[in-house]
Amino acid sequence: MTNLAEKAVELREWIIRALASAGSGHPGGSLSAIDILTVLYYQEMDITLENYDQKDRDHFILSKGHAAPALYTVLADEGFFHKEELLDLRKFGCHLQGHPDRIKTRGVDTSSGSLGQGLSIANGLALAKRLDGIEKNVYILLGDGELQEGQVWEAAMTAAHYKLNNVIAFVDNNGLQIDGTNDEVMGVQDIGKKFAAFNWKVLTANGHDFDSLTAAIGKAKAYDGGPTVIVCETHKGKGVSFMEDQVGWHGKAPSQEEADQALAELKEAF
Repeated sequence: MTNLAEKAVELREWIIRALASAGSGHPGGSLSAIDILTVLYYQEMDITLENYDQKDRDHFILSKGHAAPALYTVLADEGFFHKEELLDLRKFGCHLQGHPDRIKTRGVDTSSGSLGQGLSIANGLALAKRLDGIEKNVYILLGDGELQEGQVWEAAMTAAHYKLNNVIAFVDNNGLQIDGTNDEVMGVQDIGKKFAAFNWKVLTANGHDFDSLTAAIGKAKAYDGGPTVIVCETHKGKGVSFMEDQVGWHGKAPSQEEADQALAELKEAF
């Protein structure tokens, strides 16, 4: 069985390497979300290289598409493409674009990057599974700043109306976005109460604690009354001391010197 904590550190190292090689990208949100992706891909979801081309499996949507480095590192580790390709992130001719493209990159279920659209896509996939009699789930990761988009709430209303109990959403609630804190830009709290008002089952978790995430996902899978959201408290840039909770690391790649410092810190984690 995969040691989730060790795997998350390994994935963080690849995120740093890829971004340093690219010279651009989004470390903060990738590092805040990677523990959630680790639990999902290595423990909870039924998505494998072998069943990827089948309908009878789970689906995952990275709605906050700028965290693509997190998704790419997982997919490479799972064998969807070679890990060395991560070092070509964002480079001309590479399929690993700044935001995920399902046509170009095997393993990506939905192209994303235009914030606010992912939950609508999740609803469509969930309804299709219902019509096809497929008892699998659609998992979606939203950013907290992304909740400022109105389409999210139209989709939230739709999911609740159709009682889509096969939609399980995660909110990466790190409190920061590109221009500052969420509260400064456009306040989104109380996130849980907002989803509850739209008739969603609301759960909370520590987004960096694997037991907390596992327990919340178990409750979400067991709930059959409609869609569930897990509001995950996270830290932007988690795992790298000089990036943690710093808004400036939303969309700035580390220099090679900074990457070396980050990798040294991560190596000390175990």
